Amino acid sequence: MATHAAQNPSAALSKTLAALGGEAAGLLVAAATDLSLVVDADGIIRDAAFAAPDLAGQGCDTWLGRRWIDTVTVESRPKIDALMRDAAPDGVTRWRQVNHPSVSGEDLPIRYAAMRLGSDGSIIAIGRNLLAMASLQRKLVETQQALERDYLRLRGAETRYRMLFQLGSEPVLVVDAATRRVTEINPAAVRLVGRPEKRILGQDVVELFEAASAREIELLFAGLRATGKAEDLEARLGGSRGPARISASLFRQGSSASVLLRVSDAAIVGADSARVRGPLLDVIEGIPEGFVVTDLSRRILTANGAFLDLAQIATVEQARGELIDRWIGREETEAATLFATLAEHGSVRHFATGLRGVLGSIEEVEVAAVAVPNARPPCLGFTIRGTPRRAVAAAAPGSHELPRSVEQMTELVGRVSMKNLVRETTDLIERLCIEAALRITRDNRASAAEMLGLSRQGLYAKLRRYGIGDLDGPDFPEA
Repeated sequence: MATHAAQNPSAALSKTLAALGGEAAGLLVAAATDLSLVVDADGIIRDAAFAAPDLAGQGCDTWLGRRWIDTVTVESRPKIDALMRDAAPDGVTRWRQVNHPSVSGEDLPIRYAAMRLGSDGSIIAIGRNLLAMASLQRKLVETQQALERDYLRLRGAETRYRMLFQLGSEPVLVVDAATRRVTEINPAAVRLVGRPEKRILGQDVVELFEAASAREIELLFAGLRATGKAEDLEARLGGSRGPARISASLFRQGSSASVLLRVSDAAIVGADSARVRGPLLDVIEGIPEGFVVTDLSRRILTANGAFLDLAQIATVEQARGELIDRWIGREETEAATLFATLAEHGSVRHFATGLRGVLGSIEEVEVAAVAVPNARPPCLGFTIRGTPRRAVAAAAPGSHELPRSVEQMTELVGRVSMKNLVRETTDLIERLCIEAALRITRDNRASAAEMLGLSRQGLYAKLRRYGIGDLDGPDFPEA
């Protein structure tokens, strides 16, 4: 209905508009639109009016005397042709959005309709500024993308929680703090309690223990609701399952509070550990890949025989207490990238680097690592697998490809500060340039320094820094 009225005004309205003078009609058009253009039959802009003051600041005031089609971007040119072709004296063309280049560097979106005036072929084009709408659409898209990222992060966190909850060896129950009813239970707790899961969920947690322990458990929940803290206590499981130790933590979940109960049976846990620990340690010691456990400061706690072979040391005592940085990484930047990724994400897979033996060998390896902050004590675990030699042999003789650590550094964009990335990348590129110069000059350090634009002393300082070449050679001066 509104569109019909716009295209076909009533007789009374037409008569009223016809009575307006040219100046009044121009003022009316200028006030009703964000901008209006008068274009002659050759497509040249002869007049322009801007109702929105910010349009003049976008360079629109430079359009006079130019062809209308030359003021728009390449993809908008067919739309200008269509507007001029479809313009007729008895009707307004349909609206078309075009983009104008602007002085700000961003395209200026304008929605145009056109109408032909009289017999001279002139066209009046009225436009609406869509810059504010485009800005809102851009913000909407950015907000949607942020929500998607948050959703994916939350879904990933929930997946990890569910996996840890289901696979954890420690018996855990989640209990509603107000009603004491069990809302979640993991398989380890089901085995400990000795009842089917469906008979545990929804039950008062007190009913899982003997009547003599009920009073202590009720006091534990009362203390949690009052202070948020509770001391561990000893209780006896129902069904003659024996004594258990209970640890409780209060946490909020939405608008309600829940309690995380950790229940451990010393006898059962001790028996399970005795059955599993021996074979597990034998497997770790016997696997052909290096395995290392360090504390959070990366000092080695233990390592298997495969790692000792790679590191060229005889006993684990020689490695215990040493930083794993001593062996991992062809240069400092690689080790720094590995540890930064591990600290950021908690795990690393397929990290290609080198492992330096104490006797000078460098073995191409692939590292996987995981952080276990909740262990007792907290620790880091590393598996180190030698890269197959056939992959090295497949490279062209004499080739000097960039290490994969460069790719891994670029993958850290957005997760590690740009300052750290730039410093690490600069060191890596500087070392590669020095090695290339020495290779080109056949280890002539004077020529290499000249090629790199460095003084000889500056080159020697960098050689010492990166450990390149024979540091004790006769032509290597003392610092």
